[in-house]
Amino acid sequence: MQEGARGYESFRGHVEEFTSDSRPWWPKPSTRRRGPNVVMVLVDDLGFSDLGPFGSEIDTPHIDALAREGWTFTNYHTAPMCSPSRAALLTGLNPHRAGFGYVAHIDPGYPGFACELPADAPTLAESLRAGGYATFMVGKWHLTVESRLHDAADKSSWPLQRGFDRYFGCMDGFTSLHHPHRLVSDNSPLDVPEFAPEYFLTDDLTDRAIGMIDDLRTNDPHRPFFLYFAHTSVHGPIQAKDIDIAKYRGRYEAGWNVLRAERFERQRHAGIVSEDATLPADDDPDAAGIRPWEDLSPSEHELFARHMEAYAAAVDEIDQSIGRLLARLDELGEREDTIIIVTSDNGGTAEGGPSGTRSYFAQFGIDTPLPEGWIADAPRDPSLIGGPRMFSQYPSGWARVSNTPFRAFKSTPYEGGVHAPLVLSWPNAPRAELAGLRRQFVFVSDIAPTVLDLVGVAPLVQRAGVPATDVDGRSFVHALEDPASVSRTRQYFEVGGQRALYENGLKVVSPTAPRKEEGAAGGRWELYDLRTDPTETRDLADGDPGTVARLAAQWREEAWSNTVFPLDDDGSLGTVRPETEAVLAEPVTLPAFRPPLERFRSAKLTVLRSFRVEIDIETTPLSTGVLLAHGDQGGGYSLALEDGRLALAYNAYGLMHRATSEPLPPGRHELVLVFDEQPELRWSLTVLAAGRSLVGLGSVPMLLGMAPFTGISVGYDYGSPVDWDRYERTGASRFTGGDLRRVRYVPGARSPFDPGVLRAIDEAVSALAD
Repeated sequence: MQEGARGYESFRGHVEEFTSDSRPWWPKPSTRRRGPNVVMVLVDDLGFSDLGPFGSEIDTPHIDALAREGWTFTNYHTAPMCSPSRAALLTGLNPHRAGFGYVAHIDPGYPGFACELPADAPTLAESLRAGGYATFMVGKWHLTVESRLHDAADKSSWPLQRGFDRYFGCMDGFTSLHHPHRLVSDNSPLDVPEFAPEYFLTDDLTDRAIGMIDDLRTNDPHRPFFLYFAHTSVHGPIQAKDIDIAKYRGRYEAGWNVLRAERFERQRHAGIVSEDATLPADDDPDAAGIRPWEDLSPSEHELFARHMEAYAAAVDEIDQSIGRLLARLDELGEREDTIIIVTSDNGGTAEGGPSGTRSYFAQFGIDTPLPEGWIADAPRDPSLIGGPRMFSQYPSGWARVSNTPFRAFKSTPYEGGVHAPLVLSWPNAPRAELAGLRRQFVFVSDIAPTVLDLVGVAPLVQRAGVPATDVDGRSFVHALEDPASVSRTRQYFEVGGQRALYENGLKVVSPTAPRKEEGAAGGRWELYDLRTDPTETRDLADGDPGTVARLAAQWREEAWSNTVFPLDDDGSLGTVRPETEAVLAEPVTLPAFRPPLERFRSAKLTVLRSFRVEIDIETTPLSTGVLLAHGDQGGGYSLALEDGRLALAYNAYGLMHRATSEPLPPGRHELVLVFDEQPELRWSLTVLAAGRSLVGLGSVPMLLGMAPFTGISVGYDYGSPVDWDRYERTGASRFTGGDLRRVRYVPGARSPFDPGVLRAIDEAVSALAD
């Protein structure tokens, strides 16, 4: 922190030319606020080269303008995954010390993997609010362990409890942009009976952000604000509006090899990368499965180009959102005195695989071995990609373009996973004329100390009566004024047992977890000199084993200091779940017409197990509509009454299965929808009445991992529909003309493929062996 303090004192000296006291004021003559506004824009899974200032062909004119007038950091680094980066961003701590050694979908009980922000770590929002700021957030939170996302959960790690005055967005890791699976306003889920056909989340988030600013200015014209705008885009499923996708039609027909080379050339011309940098070769191990564009078939060209058109449109829409915010700030007369930060949480992702997918949930978030022939990409019309009917992810060939010029992807400690764009703009900054490119190594935990430094607010020294822990981040204010100043010299990385350490331009990487007998510093390490080889193409380890050993030992010391252990060397860390989650898998009765049951709460009732749904209903000749729905266009099931018949629909990651019963006579009915596990991770579905089968589906693929993603809704089909054909006929299809008296979910036996069951078996076998 000493370096940052010196940097701030340098800025303070310039500020005092304009103010009469020793506090940092950066006023416009018409406003006299205590400090500048702060707008921090975080994009999800955006690659290093996806913005115009970093070599992209995608239209980002507003971000381009911010870079021209501000500072463009070419050596900014993040954690390899989103939750860890977000925790470090808001606390100034290294990811594991902030409780996030992984994304917020595990809970093994170790401090570095608690997936909850520490009670003794004030967030940037908490410090700014204590310093007089209004604090707003819109978008993706992803800093609450998923078992505490439901409506009765302890909300101590929700946005409002961590320093924000107002919040609107998605608490989960991602969502559909056309039909969000769950929206939270402040501390409560938003009740949305049906989304308008033109609804789009990026636009809604922008509207909400501008509304929060307007509400503040209506009541207080002088109070500064902090807006944290965390986009859900461009995380999968990649979606965009038709008009923006059309703008990029045909732009990517040349293929990923050509686009990557073009971005690289623009980067070299702009000085974003050094002249001696080289692109990693096509035979690099990280490029496994990415075929040369010229080797693909015409149908693959069409399909893969369409994926990238949707991705480019989504990036374009983020820039449009920033443009709307800037325009509003201009109207308020506050643009010049607003610090704006634009960055990404990690590198571009290869989660779509070499061919991409139109069946996102068939591949994403599944930690269960899949049987042969499992759905990888449900074959559907490529023109649907990006729209509300498709949950898709672009191929890894495009992800490599996103990460130009670096190797590898999100979820790795190579530069492609941790090297991200960063733009900072502040027209009224003291010595703003010194803005331009900056090449200092900066880490995500440096952002919070820098913001506090710039606005002149001291970090909280305690939180809820507990002394605040020391932060790891260092303010880089000095770098804004002096391009030659020295920033941090060392930073560790870790994800899933993969390890890396940066020190004074050198970097060691161990892409696989060590075996137990090798120790934390053991295993295979690679060595790169990023000063002359920023793209990690020349491994120097064999020629300098002494340096490798020294840096590996240093990584181990850093890991002990940052609660990194235990390493997930066998992939089991995510299978350990606390007993406190057991209550979420108990039978539950759900009221009709309420917001859907939260995603994880719903999943505990259905995923990797048999289960049944008991339905008590009284029908009339006019009865029609959905009785229950669970899921969306990415996968799900529903049961409805249509034309007096039971209509059972099952969406297997985009492939539809339907069955209809004989007419159901009016009157009282006690129905049971039974899901029985079958071999090879499949279910059979049967609707029973008094033990008699009314309708069923013989064998369908189980919905696994994050599917069904939209939670259970009773009496209507919330958000993205399970069955699009029915949605086009009847919309959300709210049940009418009868009495939906009771819907009760009763979980059954857990699947033998459940990782928790497999772990228990392994432990039992080990105990017998001992």
